[in-house]
Amino acid sequence: MSTVLVLPTYFSPIAQYVAIANSNKIIFEVEDNFQKQTYRNRCAIFAANGKQLLNVPVQHNKGVKQKTKEVKIDYKENWQKLQLKALQSAYNSSPFFEFYIDDLLPIFKTKYTFLIDLNWSAHQLIMDALQLKIPTSKTQNYISDEKKFDFRKLAEAKNNKVYNFNRYIQVFEQKHGFISNLSILDLIFMEGPNALNYLENQNLTF
Repeated sequence: MSTVLVLPTYFSPIAQYVAIANSNKIIFEVEDNFQKQTYRNRCAIFAANGKQLLNVPVQHNKGVKQKTKEVKIDYKENWQKLQLKALQSAYNSSPFFEFYIDDLLPIFKTKYTFLIDLNWSAHQLIMDALQLKIPTSKTQNYISDEKKFDFRKLAEAKNNKVYNFNRYIQVFEQKHGFISNLSILDLIFMEGPNALNYLENQNLTF
């Protein structure tokens, strides 16, 4: 694939980075309306009890549609501390956790005002970890229909799509079995420098 149109999501699912790793250009849709229960403000990790969602709380204006780029993060609770603790508990024994955790810490210590800025920082961190440099732009207007390179549906957390990605070893796999398409963090903590090779060799079908 040449160009991919994706949404800036929070430590995106592996499927989104399969699309990105196999592209020559990334376009981020930043003019969309915010939707609940998507990966815009959540990611899935593999914890001791199985799949666990980490949610970034956001401020809601009741009855008013907001563009994702206008959504502000809610800091009523210290979600950053809780999520960092969850990541440490889930991945402390993974092969590459110590290698990447220092790069991750600033994201959990910075109080971003807007969700999109948090997601952008998370994306840049992942691209650095993957050592990927791909030309990237942001939409100026909402793209209503572009079937050829539209991967925005990868942000949907509630779809029932099953991705038959190749197995890689996971920390709690013996207890719960392999879980496909978790957050890209799961792959990076487990595979380290081999993560890019893994992404480039997966098939993404709808």
